[in-house]
Amino acid sequence: MLPPVVSKGGMSLDEIFELFPNLHERRASPGTKLSGGEQQMLAIARILRTGIRLLILDEPTEGLAPVIVQRIGEVLKKLKERGMTILLVEQNFRFASRIADRFYLMDHGQMVADFPVRELPERMGMLNKVLGV
Repeated sequence: MLPPVVSKGGMSLDEIFELFPNLHERRASPGTKLSGGEQQMLAIARILRTGIRLLILDEPTEGLAPVIVQRIGEVLKKLKERGMTILLVEQNFRFASRIADRFYLMDHGQMVADFPVRELPERMGMLNKVLGV
């Protein structure tokens, strides 16, 4: 069961189920019986009920099936369109590059680059070197 709306701006169940159709289909299932991807969706859905304006995600795609990674990416884009601020810590650069407005790149705990998304094409050589691609 998703929590009640905690404050103004919290998403309704209809909005949550529109973002995460999988959760609507599995709404009668206990959270512990959901797949890893569905559990990640449920964690995001729970916080969206609170009316937050800043979403901080740490490796939301780790260990998930590609179809679920794609769905989470679509949801994050929709949340950005709604004006939500998202801080995404992610090793999956391809995933992050489709969502980010700005990049902060760390290598072995050190900040090695930060730049806006519009500079991505000209920075790819440096990124490939750092990422070992």
